[in-house]
Amino acid sequence: MTMRKTLRVRATLLSVGGVLALCMAAAVPLSAQAQTSAPAERQTLDRVVAVVNDGVIMRSELNDRMAQVERQAKSRGESLPVGDQIERQVLERMILEEIQLQMARDANITVDDTELNRQVRSIAESNDITLDEFADAVEADGMTLASVRDNVRREMLMRQVQQRQVGSRVNISDSEVDRLLSQQTGRSGEQAVIPETRARHILIELTPTRDDEQARAMAEEARERLAQGDDFATVAREMSDDDGSALNGGDLGWVRPGQTVPAFEEAMRELSVNQVSEPVRSPFGYHVIEVLERRQQDVTQEAQREEIRQAIFQRRANQELETWQQQIRSQAFVDVRL
Repeated sequence: MTMRKTLRVRATLLSVGGVLALCMAAAVPLSAQAQTSAPAERQTLDRVVAVVNDGVIMRSELNDRMAQVERQAKSRGESLPVGDQIERQVLERMILEEIQLQMARDANITVDDTELNRQVRSIAESNDITLDEFADAVEADGMTLASVRDNVRREMLMRQVQQRQVGSRVNISDSEVDRLLSQQTGRSGEQAVIPETRARHILIELTPTRDDEQARAMAEEARERLAQGDDFATVAREMSDDDGSALNGGDLGWVRPGQTVPAFEEAMRELSVNQVSEPVRSPFGYHVIEVLERRQQDVTQEAQREEIRQAIFQRRANQELETWQQQIRSQAFVDVRL
């Protein structure tokens, strides 16, 4: 049976509408017709449509992107403007992408396969489907998993550049949050009390040189060391692949529902305080988890403040991003040859 699901994908990476759509998608492979065209036809198809600093955008790439835009519009029941207006808009988007990718290259920003695999798994999980089902849905929408992975990598690179260049420009003071919170009278709503768990873990990742069986064996080794009395923090520093927590002895701090992947959260929920889990499999690898404390936390005002802070940040970040993109576009050498 052919699977056909509408994917609910993270807004920063992918948008939806029956057709899998990348918000900043890179070019996809040439169509079968283009691949089998005569050399003269291929030469015509692949002429340069824009020079961007030391890079170029080819007609074939623009055609591929246009086809993707048309599929997206069709899936949403929308019609595109007549004429070359939309083509110029799409090319302009590709020029901005190329500039940002060049900035990532010049800054030696990279996305390794582990990061990429983690993000693709996260996209599939956010749609409540497996990786195999995700690949089927991608192919049903006329793309390949390889091309989607390439697009996700490009988007991750551009997002890192944007965070470095734009995120640092946005500063929000506590007084701004307090002022807006005080203006929202009558917004108190119901009290929000949530359970929190303070936990620590040791993560053994799957890598190109470490398969599932080997990762599980290492996790069992870590669990055995703990059972024999070794200090959890010491084992975490020596063995854990979670660099962010390993230096802190595996401590994750206070964790709330929804902040960890389902497999981790379910296992953590079943543990008693000071109990250490058996190896737990998640999309990231194998975890050995220990629960240190539990508490009920009133986050009513905290949640409201964070919601307001995020709203202010998003508005200003969007403004700063637009300004920054205009700046890098004006500073780049661009020769459009449509």
